[in-house]
Amino acid sequence: MELDWALSIMASTLQTTLQVASPMLVVALVVGLCISIFQVVTQIQEMTLTFVPKIVAAVVTLAVFGHWMLITIVEFSITLISNIPMYIKDSI
Repeated sequence: MELDWALSIMASTLQTTLQVASPMLVVALVVGLCISIFQVVTQIQEMTLTFVPKIVAAVVTLAVFGHWMLITIVEFSITLISNIPMYIKDSI
């Protein structure tokens, strides 16, 4: 039974991590793709041209989705911590 609990906790942790990280990753991917297309079309190979827009997009995404990300992480933490007594009671 302890293995089942550990696997369910790990699965929910990975799912929550993917859910929280996905907005930042998707925005960085889209911005990077657009900048790469722009570089190919204009033949401008400047390193800061790829780095700065991704950072700006990540900061804007964090400002927009930050509240939701924090709420999701706090809800996951509360659920995990509130289930600790159940896991301890069943393992004894």
